[in-house]
Amino acid sequence: MAFALRKRGPSTFERAADGSMTLIEHVRELRNRLFRASLAILIGFGLGIWLAKPVLHLLQQPYCDLPQARFVDGKCEFVQLGPADLFLLNLKVALWVGLIVAAPVWLYQLWAFIAPGLHRHERRYAYFFTALAAPLFAAGAVLAYFVTAKGLEFLLSISDSEISTTLEITKYISFVTNLILLFGVAFEFPLLVLMLNFVGITSAKRLLSWWRVAIFVFFAFSAVVTPTPDPFGMTALAICLSALYFGAVGIAFLNDKRRGRGKEVYAGIDDDEVSPLEFDADPVVAGQRVDSAAPIGVPEPIARPAPIERRYDDMT
Repeated sequence: MAFALRKRGPSTFERAADGSMTLIEHVRELRNRLFRASLAILIGFGLGIWLAKPVLHLLQQPYCDLPQARFVDGKCEFVQLGPADLFLLNLKVALWVGLIVAAPVWLYQLWAFIAPGLHRHERRYAYFFTALAAPLFAAGAVLAYFVTAKGLEFLLSISDSEISTTLEITKYISFVTNLILLFGVAFEFPLLVLMLNFVGITSAKRLLSWWRVAIFVFFAFSAVVTPTPDPFGMTALAICLSALYFGAVGIAFLNDKRRGRGKEVYAGIDDDEVSPLEFDADPVVAGQRVDSAAPIGVPEPIARPAPIERRYDDMT
């Protein structure tokens, strides 16, 4: 018995890429992808509730390791001002954990909806930038975790010895998480530098010429956004951003060399500089003699057209 093979049609990605999908189909696809992303975040949130207490202990560790920390019965003590503050804090931490755990799913759903509208080289760049974004953010978060301990040590050391300091749990966790988020986002700056080079807006040579301005901006930015007034956190963030900037410029040089940038005819000329003129003109050589044209003869008379009834037969 022979079975007929059903021909497989184009996939959703192919239909979205060639523009054959209707507006209603795009809306349905967006609804389905939002549902899958929300379901993944909900599952991650359930896992985050189970991991909320270990994560809270991990965030409390920078303060608890300090000699100024207050201990009661061998446990690091924090203060809760409201009856529901700790419950809401656990939900907040669980949501953050859920977003991180479900990140591969909801990022894929977002990418699958946007990718059909991009060209092939734009998708390749997106893969490259996404592969670098996660490690850079993680590196910034790790640096912020260690900067938190140094900052708290400085802030608690300037207080009077007669004053007993006990931190409020919600404000402390907000302080740590905001610092981690700030450092993680700041570490994404090299991706912006690479994007400017990869799309052809600026060259690596010009990026390198801005290194003085870049270092000044990094130190000014670190001084403003670092929540602690100690110089350790500001200097650590500025030095890391400067190192990442020079690393991005090095990758930009490799990209320019691969594309052959800087070898153009006017590569060494500024925008406001006149291009050099070559005065070595080739001598003009006399060409061959052109003979005179022969006279045109008188045209022959045109025959008068026959009447219309004589031009066609009975069939036409």
